[in-house]
Amino acid sequence: KAGELFLYDEIGGGFFGGITAKQVADDLNALGKIDTLNVRINSPGGDVFQGLAIYNTLKRHPANVVVDVDGMALSIASIIAMAGNTINMAQNAMMMIHDPWGITGGTAEDFRKQADLMDQVKENLANIYVARTGKAEDEVSQLMADETWMQADEAKASGFIDSVTEDLAIAASFDLSRFRNAPKVQASATGSSIYRLKIEQM
Repeated sequence: KAGELFLYDEIGGGFFGGITAKQVADDLNALGKIDTLNVRINSPGGDVFQGLAIYNTLKRHPANVVVDVDGMALSIASIIAMAGNTINMAQNAMMMIHDPWGITGGTAEDFRKQADLMDQVKENLANIYVARTGKAEDEVSQLMADETWMQADEAKASGFIDSVTEDLAIAASFDLSRFRNAPKVQASATGSSIYRLKIEQM
C-alpha cells in the first residue's frame, strides 16, 4: 500500500523542460489507492506555478506523504518538499530558498504589474515556509531575499525538515549558474557526483 514518486529533474515543462504538474497528477492517479507516498526530490527548481500545482496536488493526496531530499531541493523544488507530512534530507544534500524572479517586457506599466505579481508570488511562497517552520514572516522573507542555501543540519535546525539521513551518492548535471549564491564545489576523489563534494562556505 505504498508508492514512490521521483522528482529528479527541472520543474515545469516548456522553457524549463522537465516535470509538469499534469505528469505528477497522472502518475499519482496511476498509483491508485495507497497509504504511504514517498516523494524523492533531486531538482534545481523551475517554473513557480507548475511547482505550486505539484505542491497542492501532494498536499491534497490522502496518503501519508514522506519527502526525501536525495540531492537538492532548490527554489520551487524546496516548496514542493514542504508538502511532506514528514521531510527527510540526506546529510550531503542541499536546500535553497530565494525570491521568485522572472522575465518581462513592454511598457513601464507592464513592469510595474510584473513587480506587483512577483510580490504576490513571494508572499504565497513565504506563507508556505512560515507554516512549515513556525518562523516569523519577516524572517522568512529575509532568508528568501538573501538566497539562503542550507545543508541538511541547517535545514533541520531552521525547521524546514524533520530529520537528517545518511549520505547518498547521486549524479546530476544541473546548471546552477542562474542562482547568484550557488556554492562553489570541488569534486571528491570518489567520483564526479556533485553530492560527494566539499562545499565551500560562501
